[in-house]
Amino acid sequence: MNRFQHILFDLDGTLSESAEGITKSVQYALRSVGIEEPDLHELETFVGPPLNVEFQRRYHFDDATCEAVIRKYRERYSEVGIFECRLYDGIPETLRDLREQGATLAVASSKPEIFVHRIMEHFDVAQYFSVMRGSRMEDEMKNKAGSDNKERVVRAALADLGAAATKGSTAMVGDRSFDILGALHNGVTPVGVTFGYGSRQELEEAGAEPSLIAESVEELRRILMA
Repeated sequence: MNRFQHILFDLDGTLSESAEGITKSVQYALRSVGIEEPDLHELETFVGPPLNVEFQRRYHFDDATCEAVIRKYRERYSEVGIFECRLYDGIPETLRDLREQGATLAVASSKPEIFVHRIMEHFDVAQYFSVMRGSRMEDEMKNKAGSDNKERVVRAALADLGAAATKGSTAMVGDRSFDILGALHNGVTPVGVTFGYGSRQELEEAGAEPSLIAESVEELRRILMA
């Protein structure tokens, strides 16, 4: 039996291991403005937040440079990087079983929505989701996406589901502080995972309960189906 009636999932770092495609595309984009970043691991901070937010935080680009760099990122990501990822082992089966036991599932990602649909269809798991929500690509390009971006995406997904945003019936699953805060600001239960790109400390400091943080897909499955 499922613990929650409605379950929203982040994508990068929660459903999919996607750092390779993102970090290589960031590296490619930075090279276009003369910045070399040889260590891809150092670029994993780009997994989660809107691109414009992270480019400006790390490199203090002005709006015009930020837009140009994001365009270069999209140039590589849309053709190559988008599929330099994989679903975590056990995720397809967990989604299937949650649906079979009556849960309504949604994706709520900071990734542009067109890419969310392409990835879910590529891995043949789109069938499990009633709603797939992402960001508006133009918001990153025009520097309109902010640190509250995930909060707005979660709100839109909940509206599409027609779900009553209650902590008892609805959960948001994610690996970064943005996911936890997006859940709390919309009145739903945050469930954290540490097999992605955020730490337990990050998740707890954002407000996740320690008992609702999973170290593995198997543990996540137990939390959601408790």
